[in-house]
Amino acid sequence: MSKTIETSVVIIGGSIVGLATSAFLAYRKVPHILIEKHAGSAAHPRAIGFTTRTVELLRMLDADAQTQGTTFNRPPRRIQVESLAGKWEEEKHWGKKPHGPPSGVKGGSDPNSGVLSPVTGVALSQDKMEPIFRKRAVELGAEHYLGWKMTSCSQTHSGVEVTAMSKTNEEIKVQAKYLIAADGSASPLRESLNITRHGVGLMRSISSILFRCEGIRKYLEKGFSQFEIKRDGFEAFLVSYPDGRWALMTYKQDDARLSDTEQKDLIRQVTGENLLDSDIEIVAHGGWDLAAFISDQYQSGRIFLVGDAAHTLPPTRGGYGANTGIADGHDLAWKIASVLSGESDPYLLDTYEPERRPLALTRHNQVFARPDYKEYLKTSEWKLPEGTEVIDDSAMEFGQLYRSNAILGSEDLSLPEAQTPAEWAGQPGTRAAHFWIKQHEQRKSIMDLFYKHWVVLSQNRAWKDAEREAAEKCGITTSFVQIGADVVEEEEGNFERFYGVGKTGAVLVRPDGYIAWRCAEGPDNAGNVLAAALSKVAHAQRKKN
Repeated sequence: MSKTIETSVVIIGGSIVGLATSAFLAYRKVPHILIEKHAGSAAHPRAIGFTTRTVELLRMLDADAQTQGTTFNRPPRRIQVESLAGKWEEEKHWGKKPHGPPSGVKGGSDPNSGVLSPVTGVALSQDKMEPIFRKRAVELGAEHYLGWKMTSCSQTHSGVEVTAMSKTNEEIKVQAKYLIAADGSASPLRESLNITRHGVGLMRSISSILFRCEGIRKYLEKGFSQFEIKRDGFEAFLVSYPDGRWALMTYKQDDARLSDTEQKDLIRQVTGENLLDSDIEIVAHGGWDLAAFISDQYQSGRIFLVGDAAHTLPPTRGGYGANTGIADGHDLAWKIASVLSGESDPYLLDTYEPERRPLALTRHNQVFARPDYKEYLKTSEWKLPEGTEVIDDSAMEFGQLYRSNAILGSEDLSLPEAQTPAEWAGQPGTRAAHFWIKQHEQRKSIMDLFYKHWVVLSQNRAWKDAEREAAEKCGITTSFVQIGADVVEEEEGNFERFYGVGKTGAVLVRPDGYIAWRCAEGPDNAGNVLAAALSKVAHAQRKKN
C-alpha cells in the first residue's frame, strides 16, 4: 500500500544541483521533497572547483565550504606533455592570455580578492561539495528520500503527482504544486515532455580511472594540475584533485572494462614512471559521454528543468557546468517561494527560462570559443554566432545579463551579454555588486543585506517612505537601507560608482541579489514610481492605486 504525501515542490534528482536547489528552497521555507535513486554521492569526484558565485550562495546559506577546500582565484593550469616524466611541451591557456601565477595553490593571492566578492572559489570536488548542500538542506527542513526511484509522473493545471519506489519496494505518491527536474543529462523527465536539445552535441565517449599515487605528486610543484597526454597517436587526459586523487581519462570505451592490472599499466604509460602495483590504488572506474546540449525549453507547465537536464556542458576551467546549474536552482527557488507565499502572480515563474537559458547558451558558446574545445566545432553542425569572442572570466562570473519581465531596464538588445561589474555600474539585470560596509561596527559586504526579500538602496532617506508606500500597495515584503546612515561605505563613493545612481537615486534589488530596477535621481512622486516598478518586476498579486 502506498503512502500519499502532499507538499509544495518535489525535486527529482539529488546530485549537486538537486541538493543545492533543495537547500535554496529550504532557506526560503518552501516545503518540499527530494527523490534520488542513489543512496549517496557517486565515488567519482566529477566537477572540481566551485566558483566564487557558488560560494557566495553558500555564504547566504551559512554553509562555509571555504574551510574544507583549497581556495582558488584563477582557472587551473593545463599543459601538454608526452608523459609526466617525459617531455613537457606548451601550456594550454584557458583565455586570451596567460593567467599568470599558479592557481589552486594554498596561499595563492588574487589581485581582485575582496574587490569583486567577499569570498573566493574553492577547489573542492563534487563528491565533497554535495554533502555540504545536503546537510544544510536537511538542517533547514528539507525531506530527502535517498534510494528511491521515480516510477511515474503526471501533471494537471493545478499540480503534479509523482510515484516513487524504494529498493525494498515501498511506494509513495507525492502531490505537489511544482516539480523540479534535476535528473541529469539523460533526464527521463525532459524526454517524457518531448523537450528537444541543440548544441555541439555528443563529442566523444570517455573512460575514467580514479586512483591515488603518492609517487607522482612531485609533478604538481610547477603549478599545473591538468595534463594533456599526446604522443605517437596516443591521447589521454590526467587531472589531479586537492585531496590526492587523480583521474585518468582515455578515449576508448573498452578502457572502462580493463582489469586493475591493465588499469595500472595504463597509469604507468601516462605517468612515464616505473611504479609498483603497490604504489597505485585504484579507487573507481567507469565511463561517461562528453557532450554539449542546451534544452530548447526550461519549463513545461508546472515542471522546470535545472542543471544538466537543462544544459549539458563539458567540464571547463571556467566552472560552467555544476556552477551554472546551482545558479538555476537559486533563481527558481526565490520565484517559487514568492508565488507560493501569495505575493507574486504565477507569471513570475515564466521569467525563469528567459533569464537562465540565454546565460547557459552564452556559456555553451564560450566553451567552444576557447582553445580547450575549439577543435570540436570542426566536426559539428553547430556554428558560433558571428563575431563571438572570448569574454573575460570576471564578466562571465559576475556580469552576465538577465533580460525578462522581472527586470526593468535591460530591454536594449545592443547591451552586451556580459561585462565586469565596474563596466555595468549597476545595470538592471546584473548581480548587485559587492563592496565593503560597516553596520553596527561590523565589517560586512553589501551583499549580506540581500537574499531575504526585496531591498531598496539609496543615500536619500526620502526613499524610506517610498519603500513603505510601495510595499503596502503591492503586498510585497521589502526593506530599506540608507547608505551613509544605516550602513557606512568602507570606501566613500562605492555605492554611486558600482550602482550608477546619484545622491537622490535608488536601486531595487531582488531576493536573489540581482538589480531589478534603478532610478538615477529621485523623482517628486517616488512612492508611485517605486510601486509601479515593484509591481511589474515582482509580478505583485495585490495592486492598489
